[in-house]
Amino acid sequence: MKRFVIASLALSLAVPVFAQSAAEKTGVNSLMGVPPKTEDFIKEAAASDMFEIASSKLAVERGDDATKAFAQQMLTDHQKTTEELKALVAGGKVKATVPNAMTSDQQSMLDKLNGLKGDDFNKQYHSDQESAHEDAVDLFKRYGDEGNNPELKAWAASTRPALEHHLQMAQELNK
Repeated sequence: MKRFVIASLALSLAVPVFAQSAAEKTGVNSLMGVPPKTEDFIKEAAASDMFEIASSKLAVERGDDATKAFAQQMLTDHQKTTEELKALVAGGKVKATVPNAMTSDQQSMLDKLNGLKGDDFNKQYHSDQESAHEDAVDLFKRYGDEGNNPELKAWAASTRPALEHHLQMAQELNK
């Protein structure tokens, strides 16, 4: 009965909202383990990279030594994945567009970080990184396992181990 209710809810929410399905936007797909649509995956992956890059630039400037080292790794890795995603789309292997803005939630998190310094900044950045990487690992796992575009699916699957490593590093920082 519980699965039927969740499945019914997921189907009722499956209408597009701002180029992202409501089921993906609300987290219903994640709860059910349903892969995102290709367009949703691209939007979420690109927005995640934008947040990682912007927040890590701040952390390189404001963080303690451990935070700066982590942030520099995030900059390097997420700039690389951004370029790879753009190349997949530009090469015509993926029919979609890469957005150029993060979500309003991510922008709010970045705005909050902008107002912090010292230990407060480090703690918030560490927490944000752990949360962002939990979401990214889930997204890349779902698409890498069952996505519908073969090239993008292979890229998601090959990128996931690095994201899992980032999550482990973020969890260590956030202790």
